[in-house]
Amino acid sequence: MQNARHSFKAVCNCESFSLVALLSFRRIRASFMSTVVAKPLGKPDAKAKKARKSFWLKQLHTWHWISSAISLIGLLAFAFTGITLNHAADIEGEPKVVESANKLPADLLKQVAADDKPDVKKPLPVAVAKWVGAFAGRTATGEAEWSASEVYLALPRPGGDGWVSIDRETGAVSSEATDRGWISYLNDLHKGRNAGNAWKWFIDVFAVACFVFALTGLVLLWLHSAKRRSTWPLVAFGLIIPAVIAIIFIH
Repeated sequence: MQNARHSFKAVCNCESFSLVALLSFRRIRASFMSTVVAKPLGKPDAKAKKARKSFWLKQLHTWHWISSAISLIGLLAFAFTGITLNHAADIEGEPKVVESANKLPADLLKQVAADDKPDVKKPLPVAVAKWVGAFAGRTATGEAEWSASEVYLALPRPGGDGWVSIDRETGAVSSEATDRGWISYLNDLHKGRNAGNAWKWFIDVFAVACFVFALTGLVLLWLHSAKRRSTWPLVAFGLIIPAVIAIIFIH
């Protein structure tokens, strides 16, 4: 009798275990099927795809506004000076010329005294350059032209010109400074004329910022062009108009 009770309990336990296992299997199967239906094998997750697109779109907008912020003032300045350069003959200012004279100290004259050496181009001695810079109000750098009787140093600058001449016999120093006004100054900055290496590097950095600004703008145009039908016709006009003018009217 006791053995029968044990057998009955074992059968009940087996049946309970089988029922739990069956229910667990069904739950796993239902979960698997729902996953397969919601996310087909071999196809990218739409949510992940949308997140990637949103990430790159945000990156484009970030680079676009950063490059525009960097190049904004430069673009306005270059656009303005493009107009002034295009009409330079109409808005040309009257140059102001200032002439000065002085005499080189005797101890410095010895460093530039006349000799029989052939004409050459070389910088002024350091002490002489410092004195000339204080006299002319400009940094006396660059190569001077050394002849038998004279040392001539050109002092060009944006918006003007200048020079200093030293008589190697007497030490007489004469200089001339020409100022053509602030429009000419801005025009020379536009061209990078006599502006030095620092301005040269600025123009390079500015050009890179403009390139990034334009390129990210082009990609953003492409992304939004499906909803804006006039996008590519306008871009085409921006290419065709200058091309037609160049082909037909410039010879």
